Amino acid sequence: MPVEFGRAPILVSPEAMLSYWKSDLGKVDPFLLSMVHALVRPQMTVWDIGANVGLFSFAAATIASRVVAVEADTWLASLLHRSSLLNCLPVTVVPAAVAAELGVAALRISEGGRASNSLIGEGPAQTVVAITMDWMLERFAAPQLVKIDVEGMEYEALIGASNLLLRQRPAILCEVTRNHDAVGELLRAAGYTLYAARAAERTQLQRPSIETLALPRELATQT
Repeated sequence: MPVEFGRAPILVSPEAMLSYWKSDLGKVDPFLLSMVHALVRPQMTVWDIGANVGLFSFAAATIASRVVAVEADTWLASLLHRSSLLNCLPVTVVPAAVAAELGVAALRISEGGRASNSLIGEGPAQTVVAITMDWMLERFAAPQLVKIDVEGMEYEALIGASNLLLRQRPAILCEVTRNHDAVGELLRAAGYTLYAARAAERTQLQRPSIETLALPRELATQT
């Protein structure tokens, strides 16, 4: 990891679409790391839904008190667990898919790289356990920040998070690639204001974008 995140070691692999990763991970996804700086605070609990190899999870864990990293692909989840043993950061790994309801699902393994695995699409299927964020809320500390990157399943993930959104009110950093209008309606109905996460100055969105920051209205009015 970059020096500002304590040079914590993490395990990566070309199969995770990360064949271009070098020793300087700060150059891999500077936007994602900038969101750690902007949004994560000491004593926070952070949930990383769709953690991949854990760039966001482990960066956040150098600041927050606890990170819950959820990854559906058991192969990637194993890498996450091995990384947490290696760097001793406060990251709990949950090998499951986040969905609208509890059950069993088929995770499609992308031929282009495991970072694009999804519950929709094509490719060989891996049978995975499906959980909801409300289910997580009964078993893990409530988060103040949730990062969601679930390859087109963000609406379904948010459907299963009504208690989390209405009662706990975390900030949401979400990659929205499908069902944009439905995602926007759901978040606004829960009392959230949507912003363009990449904008230099906080700009409200009428429709979610691929990088959306959703803040509860009571928090948005204070910032």
